[in-house]
Amino acid sequence: MESLRLKTTVNNQGVLHIQLPEYSGEELELLLVYQPTSKLSKHQWSQRFLETSGAWQGEALHREAQEQQPPREKLL
Repeated sequence: MESLRLKTTVNNQGVLHIQLPEYSGEELELLLVYQPTSKLSKHQWSQRFLETSGAWQGEALHREAQEQQPPREKLL
């Protein structure tokens, strides 16, 4: 038994295509478990991302002082 996890789109006719060329001509028994993906709005963070806040357990991070940067060329 093998498992396959993928994110794909069902076409306009409601058909999902899964290609398994290594099993060409063979009879397979499939179990399909599906979950619609949630579409995040432009300003919404995923729960997995939010769980990373405060998760660092190593030594404290320290940001070095920034050096003075040379002036940049003006854009058009």
